[in-house]
Amino acid sequence: MERMKRFLKINAADNVAVALADDLHKGDTIDVDGVKVTLQEDIQRGHKVALRDIAEGENVIKYGYPIGHATTAIPQGGWIHSHNLKTNLRDDLEYTYSPKVYDIPVTKTDRKVMGYLRKNDTMGIRNELWIVPSVGCVNGQAQAIAARVKAECDCSHLDDVRVYTHNYGCSQLGDDHANTQKALAALIKHPNAGAVLVLGLGCENNQVSALKEVIGEWDDERVKFLIAQEVEDEIEVGFEICRDLVEKTKQDKRQPLPLSYLRVGLKCGGSDGFSGITANPLAGLFSDWLIAQGGTTVLTEVPEMFGAETILMDRATDRKVFDQTVCLINDFKGYFRKYDQPIYENPSPGNKKGGITTLEEKSLGCVQKGGAQQVVDVLKYAQPIVKQGLNLLQAPGNDLVAASALALSGCQLVLFTTGRGTPFGSFVPTMKISTNTQLSKFKSNWIDFNAGSLVEDEEPQAVLDRFIEKVLATADGEHLKHEQTGFKEIAIFKTGVTL
Repeated sequence: MERMKRFLKINAADNVAVALADDLHKGDTIDVDGVKVTLQEDIQRGHKVALRDIAEGENVIKYGYPIGHATTAIPQGGWIHSHNLKTNLRDDLEYTYSPKVYDIPVTKTDRKVMGYLRKNDTMGIRNELWIVPSVGCVNGQAQAIAARVKAECDCSHLDDVRVYTHNYGCSQLGDDHANTQKALAALIKHPNAGAVLVLGLGCENNQVSALKEVIGEWDDERVKFLIAQEVEDEIEVGFEICRDLVEKTKQDKRQPLPLSYLRVGLKCGGSDGFSGITANPLAGLFSDWLIAQGGTTVLTEVPEMFGAETILMDRATDRKVFDQTVCLINDFKGYFRKYDQPIYENPSPGNKKGGITTLEEKSLGCVQKGGAQQVVDVLKYAQPIVKQGLNLLQAPGNDLVAASALALSGCQLVLFTTGRGTPFGSFVPTMKISTNTQLSKFKSNWIDFNAGSLVEDEEPQAVLDRFIEKVLATADGEHLKHEQTGFKEIAIFKTGVTL
């Protein structure tokens, strides 16, 4: 990838360049591979300029792939965006398995991660006490219990005492009811929690007894259950249970563990024209590096794979994983059609303002977070990770739902790249990685790492080395910006009717 100060041509096959600064004005001449291009209008940072005349109906090429077709003739130096570029995407496609394996030069390391080894041989990178309501009706009681714990117990050894409130657990049918149970079961068993109190009401659809069946096995010493309708004062009883749990967590100590224990989710949100140039490729390089150390990464946001799915399909480790990836894509398209919604109603207004025009352009940038390693498995929503390497996960593009889904499958932290910025955090550490330096400076209270230096004067390897150290420091216990502010929550995937 050729690096420039004011603009960037990403791939040799591209017929567009991306503005890297706000000083590209009408009448300016830029030199691209020895070709002089005179700008026909001002080009905003992150937006595209035609490097040659593009005929009406001709494909616009970025990242080496078509990102749509010109709806009118575009002159060399012209601005390319929603007014003259339209998606090529269609409904279900026929796919052919054409496996590709890339030579990925990655240095292995003996570096360890300082984590909490749980009884089921998983690793937590935080030691927290969680109260998990089985139904939204007891959210208030759960919060009252947590408030007493923080006020009356010595929790200085814990990273947090947290209630993960939600609105579900009753009046749900079919997949929604099942998804809520699977999500809560996964939350209860997550290794970042040193102890959990599950608080039920007693009359809800999501009965604690039924939830236990979904949970399967759990650590009886660290996971406790309470049904509010079965005791006189659920807040007092819940507090006593939590006080005992706080004491048990004092036994937990960080210890050096192999990087193979580390599972990292890959997510982007508020993307801009820099996402596929800086932060997403950086996350992809980290993914390749971690997998080479025996670790695991998980890529989701299925609607933001549309248009770039063949890149992932070609990297499927075998025919079974290829077929699962095809189903992942087509089933999500079917989900849109089921509710009479357009499949390609994307990008968002913020994406477009940042320079992204079509879904395939967004997707081609999005999938770069998955690096170049083979895809080893495809997971259903809230399904636990079972294979080390790059996994794909069924979940939507919505930031809160997708980040939660990554954690529910077992990721201990999420790498979240963004060009627009966002303050939220999922229930695991959610690292905000800015695509551009301006954002990192303007929203320094949100951003944990700046990838914008990749198009400035810092060598890519130096940025990657710093990034690896930042991720490992986070895994070792360094708190991120959203953890410092306490912005943490869970969002459960909902699709259907509420009674």
